[in-house]
Amino acid sequence: MAVLRIDIVNAPLLYIVLGLATIDLGYLLSRPPTKRWIVTVLIAVVAGLGVAAAAWFVVVTAVDLFGMSPGLVSFLWLVATCVAIAVAIANLLRSRVRRKIAASASVVLFLVAGTLAINASFGLNHTVGSLFGVTTESAIALPSAAGSGAGGALYRSWVAPADQPAKGTTGSQIIPNTVSGFTSRPAGIYLPPAALVAKPPALPLVILLMGQPGNPDPSFIAATLDRDAAAHAGLAPIVIVADQLGDPSGDPLCLDTPNYGNAETFITTDVVNWARANLNIINDPRYWTIAGYSNGGQCAISLAAKHPDLFSNVVDISGEEFAGSEIQAATLADVFHGDQAAYDAVKPINLLAAKRFPNTVAVFTVGSDDVGFIPGQKRMADAAAAAGMTVTYWESPNGGHVLPALTDGLDEAFVIMYPRLGLAPPAG
Repeated sequence: MAVLRIDIVNAPLLYIVLGLATIDLGYLLSRPPTKRWIVTVLIAVVAGLGVAAAAWFVVVTAVDLFGMSPGLVSFLWLVATCVAIAVAIANLLRSRVRRKIAASASVVLFLVAGTLAINASFGLNHTVGSLFGVTTESAIALPSAAGSGAGGALYRSWVAPADQPAKGTTGSQIIPNTVSGFTSRPAGIYLPPAALVAKPPALPLVILLMGQPGNPDPSFIAATLDRDAAAHAGLAPIVIVADQLGDPSGDPLCLDTPNYGNAETFITTDVVNWARANLNIINDPRYWTIAGYSNGGQCAISLAAKHPDLFSNVVDISGEEFAGSEIQAATLADVFHGDQAAYDAVKPINLLAAKRFPNTVAVFTVGSDDVGFIPGQKRMADAAAAAGMTVTYWESPNGGHVLPALTDGLDEAFVIMYPRLGLAPPAG
């Protein structure tokens, strides 16, 4: 388990591996500069560029594995990795046994270095475990009080006790799939400082859904809410980072389908029932928020539109415009069996058009340079406003579709949500 918790984004591991790879590449290039060797290196560079371009086209364009372009930095790291591997392979030709062994080992080192560098350019998988979709959070001890408290302006009545911790805590819990039968990974849990005292108040609930591929990692929202709690007497929502994917490489679309299981029922019934029974939350949907990033953002607005009886607040961070938007033809055929009307019926823009939501507050955020997602987020915000929701639309400066978009989006969303949830005075 300790290995799975190793940080692969910050110092020292990432820099050590990249440093070793750089030294190794220098060694592989350090052969007598004969014409044959220079030509061989040039051929290796061209071959590496070609492989990188082909792989990028297949993964990003043809298969659309990520639902968006990973960006220029990721592409450049892919090019560097492929070129370095090509140089290593070139060293297998007309060389001594020692150099052949070194070149073979270098291929592995370059693959590891490239993987870590590309992952770091996203910033969303901070540990070895999260990179491979394995939960590294330890099981969290839950306070004994189950949620039944009434809502209200907690910012007026709450006085933090002297022994209240400065920060909240995170961990994991297995949420039984009693009704849905949906197979999920353990959920991430965040308990704010006010939840960790001897007599905690009932607090608002947030259910957060991450992207695909992705992990139910509570660390990102914990960082946002720890800062907010520090400015508000330790008050923050209790958060469940639920797993709507099951298999991080698949996309159940946050629907109940024969193909991928009952993901919607898992979130709206199993997770909700578990929260009511096990968490000290305000038992009033006025104080409940469904939030999501990317794939989870689409889930959030869809579930808010379908279940206004459960969620009066929604946060959609860089969300897809509708389920399967990046592979529409395949989704139509695979999930809806060619029934376009059935597919259209579950698209958020149509769900929003079907009823009014005068009691819902919605926040939509997106990176200011995320050109693939900005139009859809604007359409969602306009549709939500037309359906009667109180809407905020905000763009994260140069947030892209990676870590800054998520963290900035969470920061901005909870500036708006804190007064709504009774955790801060009304704005203005």
